[in-house]
Amino acid sequence: MSKRGKKYRKACETIENREYSLEEAVSLLKKNSFARFDESIDIAVRLGVNPKYPDQMVRGTVVLPNGTGRKVKVLVIASGEKIKEAEEAGADYVGGEEMVKKIQDGWLDFDVLIATPDMMRSISKLGRILGPKGLMPNPKSGTVTFEIKKAVEEVKRGKVEFRVDKNGIVHSIVGKVSFPEEKIVENINAFMDAIIHAKPPGAKGKYIRSIYLSTTMGPSVKIQESIFMK
Repeated sequence: MSKRGKKYRKACETIENREYSLEEAVSLLKKNSFARFDESIDIAVRLGVNPKYPDQMVRGTVVLPNGTGRKVKVLVIASGEKIKEAEEAGADYVGGEEMVKKIQDGWLDFDVLIATPDMMRSISKLGRILGPKGLMPNPKSGTVTFEIKKAVEEVKRGKVEFRVDKNGIVHSIVGKVSFPEEKIVENINAFMDAIIHAKPPGAKGKYIRSIYLSTTMGPSVKIQESIFMK
């Protein structure tokens, strides 16, 4: 295991072995930020589910009220008048079959792919390329739709998709260190509301097991999960 740096160890010394309120945790993370870039603030929520069972899968989307702080490159693959709609909505790249070919040739310079349903027959050929990178459009995440304008604008505003991993943990970005504390808190509350509303029918016992916040380079801080279980 690699040795942690001096700044990281110093940051760890300020974190007590207890659960923090959301406001305390956010304030502490901002004070402990030592990177020379605007670090992301990430959340990890351990859930009381076993995702290998379909009725315990947790998945959804949420538009963070203050965005993620990241510039997201959106590709729209559509046809006809929907191409113009995507361009007017602010998509970074727009096209039809030529974009499918471009991806087959190795181009992946985008973060989110939105497609109209009529283009999915062609896009399905890209499953082996897009699937492992989490870029395959999906109706459940709102990335397969004829409502192109709405989909592009939501992604640009800060829409994030979440999905529980095989260990029962959901990871997501919830802002940047440069955000005012109240905006980070607002984003986290919105994210946790979405997690709670996504509780699957097969979940038994305690649903929210633990919540940790961290910056890109810094140590994590544990949050009181009870404050979200109203």
